[in-house]
Amino acid sequence: MSTVSATEANRSFSRLLGQVSRGETVTILSRGRPVAVLSPVDVATARREQAKVALLERLAGQRVSGEPRGWSRDDLYGDDT
Repeated sequence: MSTVSATEANRSFSRLLGQVSRGETVTILSRGRPVAVLSPVDVATARREQAKVALLERLAGQRVSGEPRGWSRDDLYGDDT
């Protein structure tokens, strides 16, 4: 992990993106104190987020059937008595 000043990050953003694309994490400092971290995207998290967005869009486009359920909560979970 490397560190750069905010000024240097501003001047060299393309170079920093190149480093991050190769798997490196960069901490950005302002007046010597860490204020941000530039790191690679976790591919699994990105895919999960894309799947979530696609599912919510699909569900939003579906019509509500209005049909009553043919099952109850007890049918799903049973009686715990």
